[in-house]
Amino acid sequence: MNASSLETELRRAAQHMAAGKLAEAESVLERLLRLAPRSIDVLYTAGSNALALGNHQAAESLLTRAVERDPRAIKCVIQLAVAWAKLGQLDKADRALTEVTEKRPECVDAWRILGDIKAMQGRHAEALLCRQRTAAGNPRDVVALQKLGESLFSEKRFAEALVAEEQALAIDPSLASAHCVRGMALGSLYCIAESVAAFKRAMELDPGYLEPRQYRLMNLHYLSGIKRQALFEEHVACGRALQRETLRQFTADIDPQRKIRLAISSPDLRSHAVAFFIEPIIAHLDRERFEIILYHDHRKVDQVSDRLRTHATLWRNFVDCPDDEVESTILGDAPDILVELAGHTAYNRLRVFARRVAPVQMTYLGYPDTTGVPAIDYRLVDAITDPVGEADAFATEKLWRFSATAWCYQPPAGAPLPERKTEDSWATVTFGCFNNFAKISHELFLAWCCLLRCVPQARLVLKPSGAFNLKNSEKLLAAFESQKIGRHRIELLQHTLSVEEHLALYRSIDIALDAYPYHGTTTTCEALWMGVPLITRCGDRHSARVGASLLTAVGHPEWIAHTWEEYIRKAAALAGDRAQLADLRTNLRTEMQRSPLLDHQGQAQRFGDALRHAWIAYCEQTPALAQAVV
Repeated sequence: MNASSLETELRRAAQHMAAGKLAEAESVLERLLRLAPRSIDVLYTAGSNALALGNHQAAESLLTRAVERDPRAIKCVIQLAVAWAKLGQLDKADRALTEVTEKRPECVDAWRILGDIKAMQGRHAEALLCRQRTAAGNPRDVVALQKLGESLFSEKRFAEALVAEEQALAIDPSLASAHCVRGMALGSLYCIAESVAAFKRAMELDPGYLEPRQYRLMNLHYLSGIKRQALFEEHVACGRALQRETLRQFTADIDPQRKIRLAISSPDLRSHAVAFFIEPIIAHLDRERFEIILYHDHRKVDQVSDRLRTHATLWRNFVDCPDDEVESTILGDAPDILVELAGHTAYNRLRVFARRVAPVQMTYLGYPDTTGVPAIDYRLVDAITDPVGEADAFATEKLWRFSATAWCYQPPAGAPLPERKTEDSWATVTFGCFNNFAKISHELFLAWCCLLRCVPQARLVLKPSGAFNLKNSEKLLAAFESQKIGRHRIELLQHTLSVEEHLALYRSIDIALDAYPYHGTTTTCEALWMGVPLITRCGDRHSARVGASLLTAVGHPEWIAHTWEEYIRKAAALAGDRAQLADLRTNLRTEMQRSPLLDHQGQAQRFGDALRHAWIAYCEQTPALAQAVV
């Protein structure tokens, strides 16, 4: 075949590829491979087309041949690295591209792909450097700017991430991924309404793009003005979007009393709030009744992960695994019941569970609402967070109220003792809130201002997250001043490096104030554990009723308010009762130890009983459930 004919045929294949006609391109390239099997251009084009078709092994073979023919063919090396990345050989791809960037630092394409690979490896700081080089090489490259924003976000440089995404959108306002990351950055900067709007725009531009839909669901819980029915409908719509129809028959041994093979899935089987509540249940589940499989889904594996692993007969980490691989692996493990702990939070696998990978599927703990996914059968709650009759209409799952409180708290082993005080210890009373500032709604802020006016000598201590910079602080203090609250009465604490340091800060406050409309959970338990009472306002949905469940569990329902007037009145009255505050410093931890929250054995038994009842119900309904459309 002469050079002219070869060039013509390669051009035809490239035209097919550009038009998305990959099968037609493959037909042309197969002929060229027979006629010119040593041509680097043919090998490169055929390898690129194989990548586009998802034939990653074939792509690796073709591109390897090209690189062997000419190791200096940079475009072939880059595409081969892409093939290796697709095959999960990230380190191999990393080494190849690093060598290219060292020899050819001007090669923007190499920096681009290397940045993607570094991000896939979780090496976000290195990914950021690569993406900065990529964007610098072409400042009008909208994809480079968008990915730069992603890396800045991963490094918690939220304001810079926002700038990068807005620069990308100035070039291409239709880029859904840029709207999504912009929404993430806005949410992390506590601009919740703007964040929700950005996610909605991403959904409008790409209806099949599920991430902004799920991020938006989470952020909607922070807004006071969202009606419960509207929030439910949003979840139902997301559940439908996640659902993929398939017919699956389970062949589990239908014996209601046999040992249950239980799988628990979460990205948070590590030092994380979710682990504080699930570890005591896992540790105390009856091994005569349950075999435990744990599915972790996060790059971080720590001492908490190691402890949890000791309780499992099988541990897997699905980090970076594609959904299809996760699905097939779980089906091979054949759990009877799968309990997922993430809901619509980051790194969830609802797309997998929507296809039903276990006969019985449940959601618990990590998300404050229904999943909306029809294949999730049960949601484990209590009658305070989700009152009987009232709450059932707002869940696609069956609500299973398995205990007086749905929580089982594991205090950190190194927690300091509460500071002992007497009635005479207080010159002034200090209120405090250590919740994520995204949970501080405008109406809660106004209630706090009213409380501080009612107790004119009191102070308010807040502990913002790392994203709360000097500009945020100044804005917040100015907002208090606009409500006639002097900034000398507001203290903003710095980020702490350890849990022990964080808990010690509770010694600086006397009364904790819960967030609204999204209550604290871990922060509430931490306050109580440190001898600090908490005032909460009870709302009309799970996220606004967690505080009520926790306070009832420890025997202090008198700290639950149902209006802002009651919230302020109860907080002010407690501030005036120095004798009670001193007594609580000494005795609240003991009360908590005696409560259902720390009844680890009992809560595990109740949790296990709920699973057994769900399994019995499944067995009784089989074969109707054995062949489930999901």
